[in-house]
Amino acid sequence: MSSNDIHVVTGAFGYSGKYIAARLLKEGVTVQTLTNSTERHNPFGATVKASPFHFNDYPLLVASLRGARVLYNTYWVRFNYTSFKHSEAVENTLTLFRAAKEAGVERLVHVSITNPSIESDLEYFSGKARLEAALKNMGLSYSILRPTVLFGKEDILVNNIAWALRHFPVFGVFGDGHYRLQPVYVDDLAALAVQEGKSRADHTIDAIGPETFTYRDLVREIARIIGVHRPIVSVPPSIGYGIGAVIGRIVGDVMITREEIKGLMQGLLCTDSSPTGSTRLTDWAKAHSEELGKRYASELARRKDRQSAYDKL
Repeated sequence: MSSNDIHVVTGAFGYSGKYIAARLLKEGVTVQTLTNSTERHNPFGATVKASPFHFNDYPLLVASLRGARVLYNTYWVRFNYTSFKHSEAVENTLTLFRAAKEAGVERLVHVSITNPSIESDLEYFSGKARLEAALKNMGLSYSILRPTVLFGKEDILVNNIAWALRHFPVFGVFGDGHYRLQPVYVDDLAALAVQEGKSRADHTIDAIGPETFTYRDLVREIARIIGVHRPIVSVPPSIGYGIGAVIGRIVGDVMITREEIKGLMQGLLCTDSSPTGSTRLTDWAKAHSEELGKRYASELARRKDRQSAYDKL
C-alpha cells in the first residue's frame, strides 16, 4: 500500500473498525473514519481524522469519501430499538454504497454475516442479504466478509456469557444447546479485511475461526476457563428469552433478542467453509481469564454514551 492512499473505515473508535484501522496504520496508509461518535475517545489521536456519517446530507457524505481508495464498512445495528432499527441501517448503508461510488472509491470491503438470506424471517439476516445483493450490482470492486460471532477485548456475547456464569448459580441454554457456532477473533477479521482491501477481485468469504462449538459446549468451555462450576440446563426458548429480558432490565440493556435466539438455534452462525482465522477462542480466553466477564458489556450503553472509550462501557 502507498502512504498516499486514503482508506476510510466506518466506526474506527468502536469494535471491529478499530482493529481494521490499527492494521491499516501499521501498513503506513492514511486512515480516516466515518462515525456516529465523533466525540468518543479516539485511540489513534490525530492520526485518524473523524467525520460524521452525514446520512441525511448526501453531498457531504460524498465529500467525506472523496479521494479514498478503499472503504471498509462495519456499520450496522444489532437489534431494533426505539432509536435505531435494522430497516434504517439498511437504507443508510445503501446510501453509503452509492456515495462511495460517486466519490470514486475503488474498492469496498463490507462486513456482513454468515448465511444471509433474502427469504429469512430474521431482519438481521435478510437485511444483510439485501445489502450484499445491492453491493454486487453497484459496479464497484468489492469483498464481502461474513463473520460469525466475534470475540475480543470489546466483545459482548462471549464476555456476557462469562459474566452470567460468574453471577448466577445456573446457566440456561436455549433448547438442547447443540446448535453450532464458530467464533472468530476480531483481529483475524481485521487482518482479512486489510488483505482484501489490497485485492481487485470480487470475493465473498466466510470469516470463521478455527474452533467449532455447540452452544452448550461453548458455555462449558468458558466456565472451565474462568474457573467456575455451574449446572448447564436446557430451557424452552421463550423462558430463556424471558429470563434474559429480566436481566436486561436490571442491567439497563437488551441482553438477548428473540431473533438472536432463533438465529442461534437455526445454526446460522456456522458454515462448512474452511477457517480464515487462526486464533483459538479457548487460547484467547485462557490468556484473558482474569478479566473475562468481570464487567457486563452493554450494547445500549455504547450507543447512548458517545464519548467514553468503547471498551470501558
